[in-house]
Amino acid sequence: MRTFAHEAERFFAELLDYFQIAWEYEPVEFVLEWSSDGRPSWGFRPDFYLPEHDLFVELTTLRQDLVTEKNAKARRLAELYPGIQVKLLYRRDVEDLFAKYPWSCPVTLAG
Repeated sequence: MRTFAHEAERFFAELLDYFQIAWEYEPVEFVLEWSSDGRPSWGFRPDFYLPEHDLFVELTTLRQDLVTEKNAKARRLAELYPGIQVKLLYRRDVEDLFAKYPWSCPVTLAG
């Protein structure tokens, strides 16, 4: 059984499976900054990759200060890797998904 960093990710994976959408979990980390010796010092590993759509998806269900950090990473990724598509799903987006589909999802989002 796959281990997810957060229950919201598990639910999202189940939703993708339900709609038969192929996905990979955290398949790649994009380097966003390098230290003076050339080693990666800041990166972004989106939660999901949807290969049929060539799209990365990042769930941002955390506290606002952490969401701000993810937004900064997404902006930097767009600057460095303009061909890479990333969709950020914010807390409200994830809550709407939980409410929209027929099964019960007992996930509590971080607050």
